[in-house]
Amino acid sequence: MGDFNLALVIVAIVVCVLVFLFNVYLLINYQHPDDANQAYFPKFVVVFGLSISAISILMLPADVANRQACRHAIYNGACSLTFPMKELWLAVYIVDAVLVFFVIPFAMFYYEGDQDKSVGKRIKSALLWVVTTAIVCALLLGILYGLVGKVDFTVRHLSSATTNFPSTWEFSNGQPCIGNGARACSAYTANASSEKTWTMRTTFPEYVVALATIVGSVLFSIFGGVGIACLPLGLIASFIRRPKAVITRSQYIKEATELGKKARELKKAADTLHQEERSGSKGRKWRKNVKAVEKELLQLEEDVKLLEEMYPQGEQAETSWALTVLGYLAKLVLGTLGLIVSVAWIAHIVIYLLIDPPLSPFLNEVFIKLDDIWGLLGTAAFAFFCFYLLLAVIAGAMMLGLRLVFITIHPMKWGATLMNSFLFNVALILLCSISVIQFCATAFGYYAQATAAQEIFGHTLQSLRGIKYLYKYNVFQIAFIVLAGLTFVYYVAFGWRRKKPSGKFQLSS
Repeated sequence: MGDFNLALVIVAIVVCVLVFLFNVYLLINYQHPDDANQAYFPKFVVVFGLSISAISILMLPADVANRQACRHAIYNGACSLTFPMKELWLAVYIVDAVLVFFVIPFAMFYYEGDQDKSVGKRIKSALLWVVTTAIVCALLLGILYGLVGKVDFTVRHLSSATTNFPSTWEFSNGQPCIGNGARACSAYTANASSEKTWTMRTTFPEYVVALATIVGSVLFSIFGGVGIACLPLGLIASFIRRPKAVITRSQYIKEATELGKKARELKKAADTLHQEERSGSKGRKWRKNVKAVEKELLQLEEDVKLLEEMYPQGEQAETSWALTVLGYLAKLVLGTLGLIVSVAWIAHIVIYLLIDPPLSPFLNEVFIKLDDIWGLLGTAAFAFFCFYLLLAVIAGAMMLGLRLVFITIHPMKWGATLMNSFLFNVALILLCSISVIQFCATAFGYYAQATAAQEIFGHTLQSLRGIKYLYKYNVFQIAFIVLAGLTFVYYVAFGWRRKKPSGKFQLSS
């Protein structure tokens, strides 16, 4: 038992260090050259936020492993757990909520502030927005907690008479209790009048986590439902639309000239919008035009990348073309594997969550059998499925951001990602990570049984007054499945075609 606990502590420390170093690596390689050697506070927030989101997802497998320390105990309180997981869950998610609703908005307001203003004025402006948000959130949370911050547990009131210890047992299915005709001790055969509602007030930290989970669940249902389909199908569609052959030099010059002309037009439009912004003309029409310019810029960048792929240059042009072909083959392979994972997820949701009683434990049983093969194999597969959901959320947000006016585009590009895009995506990951954990704790309840996560996200959250009906009727799971189905139909109908922008910036035919 002691060796197991020590090994778990060592693994937890090593994983935390590796997660931090990996996030620093991501920041260094994804950041825009304009942000080099500056914007240190936003960079710290990005690394810290990404670390919290990754660690929070890895905490669920750690919670399962933590319970293994007591697998030989008669009851859970008969041994000392390695980690106080319930306290760690609450601490991590309180930090998560503070980052999403206060720290990241402050960093974004400060970073996006008018560069002509002094540092003090930018800090003052950012603090004004954040303090206003904090006051509104505090009042809202306080009122809601005071009015409906309670949990209603449905329990059965069971009772039994007493008798001397018998020399022979006379109990059976027909007579489970002491005394003739007494059936009040059996939860299966007791009448409906034995059901009682046990009401108690939840703790404030648990209530904050619950509300943050609801907000994240709405985003998760939308972005995750779309992303679970578009993530693998997008990769496969990219392979289908790949360039089939290298173009000639004359074709390259023609296309490059056209793209240069379109780039100048786009720069002129961006300068005009910047002048309108400085003059204070930031109305609905201005925001719509900014969105259109952002979409055209992304499409122009895709066209430039496609043109470079179709006409590789330099001394190693043939090698470059070979790598391009291999890259699209890798997308096909990853897309196919991702499609298998997506189908497994959707099938598991239907089989285990939407059908009552569940037809089969499905993936729960797969993880348990993998653990029997090798101790960490099931845990690793469990963590992979949780991380895959987060990737689906990001993919869904990117897809909808390119098509819906009210969603801001914040693409992540290697060596060209500004800090505001970094902060936006970190906030999205943090907010949805709470819901991913809650979703996984429910979907894999058989594998993750008796964990602290199930106590918080399963029993308390699903019994919270005013919120429990969203989980009782599987609102988020149904929305997830419906959006995944609609996205699949969209890709089957239109995804194989080469994307063309609605505006004027596109390759000539």
